[in-house]
Amino acid sequence: MSDRPAKTPGREPERTRRQQARTVAVLALSGLGVVFAVLNLDEVSVNWIVGTWDTPLIIVIAISVLVGAALGFLAARRRGSAPR
Repeated sequence: MSDRPAKTPGREPERTRRQQARTVAVLALSGLGVVFAVLNLDEVSVNWIVGTWDTPLIIVIAISVLVGAALGFLAARRRGSAPR
């Protein structure tokens, strides 16, 4: 027999304190990132791979965050410790 309590239909298990802290940290960092990006609306000259264009800094920040998140996800997956 299993020592686990029976699952109640329609009720999800409670989150641990660590999961709650991680969620709060992610939300706080995301909020700071959004504020940082919105405050940087100036046009900057960016040397993209195919050419150089004047681009709003918010776009450069957003692309950098997305590329960094994708690389972090791929690196974690390669190590075998992908987030659940």
